[in-house]
Amino acid sequence: MAIYPKLILDALNHVRYPGTGKDIVSSGMVQDDIRIDGKKVSFSIIFEKQNDPFVKSVIKAAESAIQTYVGNDVEIQGNITPVLKEVPKPKAKPILPDVKNIIAVFSGKGGVGKSTVSSNLAVALAQLGYKVGLLDADIHGPSIPKMFGVENAQPFVEEIDGRQLVVPIEKYGIKLLSIGFFVDPDNALVWRGAMASNALKQLITDANWGELDFFVMDLPPGTGDIHLTLVQTMGITGAVVVTTPQDVALADARKGVSMFTGEHVNVPVLGLIENMAWFTPAELPENKYYIFGKEGGKRLAQELNIPLLGQIPIVQSIREGGDAGKPIVVNQESITGNAFNNLAIKLIEEVDIRNKTLDPTKKVEIK
Repeated sequence: MAIYPKLILDALNHVRYPGTGKDIVSSGMVQDDIRIDGKKVSFSIIFEKQNDPFVKSVIKAAESAIQTYVGNDVEIQGNITPVLKEVPKPKAKPILPDVKNIIAVFSGKGGVGKSTVSSNLAVALAQLGYKVGLLDADIHGPSIPKMFGVENAQPFVEEIDGRQLVVPIEKYGIKLLSIGFFVDPDNALVWRGAMASNALKQLITDANWGELDFFVMDLPPGTGDIHLTLVQTMGITGAVVVTTPQDVALADARKGVSMFTGEHVNVPVLGLIENMAWFTPAELPENKYYIFGKEGGKRLAQELNIPLLGQIPIVQSIREGGDAGKPIVVNQESITGNAFNNLAIKLIEEVDIRNKTLDPTKKVEIK
């Protein structure tokens, strides 16, 4: 008589699992790996526990059932393998479940005004009615507290759902956190990469950011440990590159874009901001002096096929506002205030396009 899988399953219908009293077939304990080679039959039985006390008795009962209902000449002894049931891993909860969009603002080199752009962009978004958080991720050179006039602020900790969470400082309608709030501003912060990365993770995961439409992160210049930590910690909606028109800044900006769009990171670049695009003296507001070169950022955006989000001029009031703790965009009627406002509107458009056309960015697993 030929042996086929249904004969085996019919026989196993007579085997009960002592823990439930149900047969092992309807209970899903017989794995779909029945192999028949002449008279030799082999398959696996699934058990939920590592040290199930009924393993031996169930296997013995299965051997007896097959020889009773299929044939006593069936070679089955020693051919039934117990296997542990695979338990699906629980889905990891998002790091910031109530944050809709995470925007990383980066630059290839220092001195291009990245923190000034991050600060004014965050305030501009808040002035447009959005809930905004701003993280100063430049661990070694935190400047956000100074730019918002909150250098002496001391964030406190509150308990939420059994967790001790830092409460961000609020200014101009946005929530702020920076390592600058927790260290001596007069002393250099000398940390190795792992220490800086862990500190940054804490600012993200151990803070009560609450519901946010935009979480803007002011990254340190260049490409390094901090950037990798961020993409491994959470899914970033998109990155924004800040550069000046001069060639040395453009070369570094190109490298930064390459890092984010590379196959191992794969974070969308929402666009490029050309800062210090021209100099306009206060007494001659119609004049433009291209002291760092003309439209280098615009050309780079075209070359890399990414949107040009805006061109921000140099005016004395930007520096004065940053030093005084009052971002220039607070005065929306100024030339630069209007430029940052338009920048925020353009970014919102690009984020909307990105969210409609691309899947949410996943945390990066770099081996």
